[in-house]
Parts: sequence; C-alpha cells; structure tokens
Amino acid sequence: MYNTKLGKWFIPVVGGLAFVYLLVPIVYIFVFSFNDGGKSNLQWKSFTLDNWKNPCGAPGACESLVNSLSVGAVATLIATALGTAVAIGLVRYKFRFRSTADLLIILPLATPEVVLGASLLAQFLNLGWDLGYWTVIIAHVMFCMSFVIVTVRARVAGLDDRLEEAAADLYAGPVQRFWKITFPMLIPGIVAAALLSFAMSFDDFIITNFNSGTFSTFPKFVYVAAARGIPAQANVIGSAMFIIALLIVIIGQVVSYRRKKVLAARG
Repeated sequence: MYNTKLGKWFIPVVGGLAFVYLLVPIVYIFVFSFNDGGKSNLQWKSFTLDNWKNPCGAPGACESLVNSLSVGAVATLIATALGTAVAIGLVRYKFRFRSTADLLIILPLATPEVVLGASLLAQFLNLGWDLGYWTVIIAHVMFCMSFVIVTVRARVAGLDDRLEEAAADLYAGPVQRFWKITFPMLIPGIVAAALLSFAMSFDDFIITNFNSGTFSTFPKFVYVAAARGIPAQANVIGSAMFIIALLIVIIGQVVSYRRKKVLAARG
C-alpha cells in the first residue's frame, strides 16, 4: 500500500518540479520585459508598458532580430529542400556507400558546435571569403540539413508503398505520383523538420559567432548586451517569440485534434 501511494505521487511531483524548472527562465524574461530598468535590466525597479510599446528602443535590437529571422527563413528553405531530397533518396534508393552517407549525416549532430564553427571559419578564411550574411547562411544550412534529413527520413520510411503502386496501376507517371501521393503524405514531416530547422537557426550562437564577422543576429545582440545588463527590449522580443511559438503549437494541436475527430466521424 505504501509503495502504491509513493508511486502515485512521485511521478507527478517530480514532473511538476521539472516543469517549474523549465518555466522559471521564461517567467523571468516575461516579468522583466515590464521592468523600467533603463539600460540595465538586472534589478526590478517599477512596472511599465513602454518596453512593449517600443521594442526597438534598444539600439540594434530590431535590426538583429530581422537579421535572425532572415537567416532562419533562408537557411530553413534551403535546408528543408535539400534535406527532403536526401531523405527520400536514402530511403527509396540503394547505392554504394549508403552507410557512409548515413554516418556523414549524423556527424554534424554529434560534433560539438565549437568544432563546427572553428572548422567552417578556417575554410572561409582559406577561401578568402568575407564573413557576413552568406557565410552564416552556409553554416546554418550545413547543420540544419542533418535535422531535416533525420526528421523527414522517419516520415518517408513510414509511408505505404501500396498507394504509389496503386497510382502507377492507374497510369500515373513518376512526377504525378510524387506530387499527388508522396508529397502530400510527407507534408507533416516536412513542416516539422522546417520548424525544427528554423528554431535551431534562430537560436544558434556559437557557430554564428565564429562565422558572422560584424554581422549581428539576435543571440549575438543578447550576448553583447549582457555585459551591460540585458535591456528590457530583449526580454520583450524573447517573450514575443515564445508567445508566437506557443500559439503555433496550440494551433497545430487544435488542427490535428479536429482532423482526427473528422476522420473518426467518417469511420
């Protein structure tokens, strides 16, 4: 009886503590986005809405945010397109050195970011390239592709080949089969991979710091501003990004729930 009661309360308590532990930094950022702390936002002074009314009040805050959004969007688009093609090729086709290709895909996931950043920096300098927007794009595409391939590959492996075979029996060509059958079934995996890729790109600091030169992204802005005390506008932008991400997740869950409900009603 004692063990049953202990097991009944242990998991909820530990899970609740872990959940609180994860939310503490987010709550801190959100609360201090309303702090009238001036340039230094380390101590609470008074409540104000001015930070939310003027999120670009801190010099370079919105510029770095736009840079991060631009890099994230371009890197995600390229990485998702290339990663999806590679994932389909790895699952659907047999070729020499396939196991070697699998290893090369996993390497960026297992390699420390410091090593990746330093290696890319050495290559760019040897090629004589100026560090900036495009070197950051290339670096982000490189490590985001691995996440896309792993995510989409799992989706491709779970597809039912009989649907494409049925389409072929109805005289659908390879292109028609892909766009009418394969691609629609891959969309959930592709969307998940794209969201993960964008999150990884937007959040990255180490590789970006190595290969960006004077080009500033939002994580770099926060790191530099931390020496003086992170301005409240950085907390405003961080809180807004968290709220947007939360809304996307909620909308996705609602759409998925309604779709399942419709399918269950039809069944």
